[in-house]
Amino acid sequence: MSMTQTEAARPTRVPLAPDEPKTLVEVFQRSVERHRKPDMLNYKRAGRWHAISSEEFIARARRIAFGLRALGIGRGDRVALLSENRPEWVLVDAACHLAGATDVPIYPTQAPAQVRYILDDAQARVLFIQHRASFERIAAHVRGALEHVIFFDPEGADEAGAITLAEFEARGRALSEKQPHMIEESAQAVRPDDLATLIYTSGTTGEPKGVMLTHANLVSNMIDSSAELQLSESDVALSVLPLSHVFERLLMYVYVHYGVSVYYAESIEKLAENMREARPMVMAAVPRLFEKMYARIRERAAEGGPAKAKLLDWAVEVGKEWARRTLNGERVPLALALKHGLASRLVFSKWKEAVGGRLRFFVSGGAALPPELGYIFTGAGLMVLQGYGLTETSPVISVCTPKANRMGSVGRPIRNVEVRIAADGEIQVRGPNVMRGYYNKPEETRAAFTADGWFRTGDIGMLDRDGFLYITDRKKELFKTSGGKYIAPQPIEQRLKASPLISQAVLVGNGRRFPAALIVPDWQKLRAQAAAEGIPLDDRPNEELAQDVRLVNLVQREVDRLMQDFSRYERVKRIALLAHELSIEGGELTPTLKVKRRVIDEKYHDVIERIYAEEAHRYDNGETIA
Repeated sequence: MSMTQTEAARPTRVPLAPDEPKTLVEVFQRSVERHRKPDMLNYKRAGRWHAISSEEFIARARRIAFGLRALGIGRGDRVALLSENRPEWVLVDAACHLAGATDVPIYPTQAPAQVRYILDDAQARVLFIQHRASFERIAAHVRGALEHVIFFDPEGADEAGAITLAEFEARGRALSEKQPHMIEESAQAVRPDDLATLIYTSGTTGEPKGVMLTHANLVSNMIDSSAELQLSESDVALSVLPLSHVFERLLMYVYVHYGVSVYYAESIEKLAENMREARPMVMAAVPRLFEKMYARIRERAAEGGPAKAKLLDWAVEVGKEWARRTLNGERVPLALALKHGLASRLVFSKWKEAVGGRLRFFVSGGAALPPELGYIFTGAGLMVLQGYGLTETSPVISVCTPKANRMGSVGRPIRNVEVRIAADGEIQVRGPNVMRGYYNKPEETRAAFTADGWFRTGDIGMLDRDGFLYITDRKKELFKTSGGKYIAPQPIEQRLKASPLISQAVLVGNGRRFPAALIVPDWQKLRAQAAAEGIPLDDRPNEELAQDVRLVNLVQREVDRLMQDFSRYERVKRIALLAHELSIEGGELTPTLKVKRRVIDEKYHDVIERIYAEEAHRYDNGETIA
């Protein structure tokens, strides 16, 4: 657990205000004292929304903290937390800090074997878990690994050694009556450099690594990343992304700090309903969500007939042009302004109503947002602010703001965070947000930093003359063809997914003569397109259709069209269709929806080999690659 950044590489942070909090304990305590909100956290159960006030929040967090102390959990001990988003997640998080403990969030979708690895590596003594179904999924792997298990829901506490959160709070209340000052003492003992959390990166390769983040890492990043967002206690946020990911978790601290009311979405399936009910002003999302929202908008327009589809196309083009000029600081011609006003009344007003009618901006993170999609939503009056960061940087490195939003960029570096571009194009960072290191992994920690103490992000990028940062690709994901050409897969994959026929796309071909792609079509749209072109498909399952040469050729034509702007060596020459979407459950995606390229290469090895074998056959017969 040695420090890797030198004192020179970790410059003294300049506070935004003289009285700003320095630990997460102070963040929670000051928020409750200042804002006293009747609806601090909101959740929906049995068809009704329920609110937890600031006073109830801190009282319950204290009881849970006392409960931890009753178990002998204190300064530096590890507490694991495995649950979907809900108020109890934040209550336990706050309680751990009050008790001086370090929490270890675990994705609910994490493979059971990885859950056991994390519990063992972190030496977690306690596990807070959502409900019986969550526990049964991992039970065979974790029994014997823990001293205590606490269920949020009442069902499931008949598991040996398990109790409910309500029972746990009752134990905490009993101890608080005997030793009322215990938690105040442990809370006051927390220091900025104390370890606040161990977050295990799922990664696209290798075993998980425990990222050590201190109170100072998280609090400084929370303050510096949100300074220009102009949030207040009159705002409402909808929490959608998993709290086990540091992006949504940091936003939760931002909301608590500014007194923003938080509503927890029930699920992705109920997101549209929850947006209309909560009417958020702020919401974080990943690009995949915007892609699905826009795809649904186009579907509904198509269902309304040719006239409605043409109206949507016209409005989108007007909106994109308006957004480009506005974001670039250019004058908007009167004719364009009038068209945009008409498009807003006829089309975009419905988009706004669908997200509650009050949204000021989305924050997009976790992956690259296609600029085209950003222009579309911004042109519709739904501003999208893209940011960039990693778990190791707490996480925000840079972010666009309402006053400085440049599409395609991930914004300027935030206050107190420095960015430099290495000779090989790698983005390197230093600042108060950079992790202490990887837990129990000194060699990996040393490798993560340069000799002069800058953190290596592993991402390739550039800074423009105005200081805006652009990400071009992952350093480790760059392909090199057998001809020696380097190819960045993400821009190509983003272009492919711009097609309505393509749901997912993964570039393959490292070390090969040319790039190819594995494509998951939007099967409904592909079937409709095939029917329009006179290709009868009957009711055959997707597994059969994925092998249909006629459909492969149809999608290949679409790919060829999309590749025209790329250099010849970058263009996808051949494709294969996959019957089912890549998923977290299938092991192809990380919990943050990043592609696990090594898994893809292994799982679809035969498919990939077939692509290149067929091409080799054509080459041997004198055919050339188009």
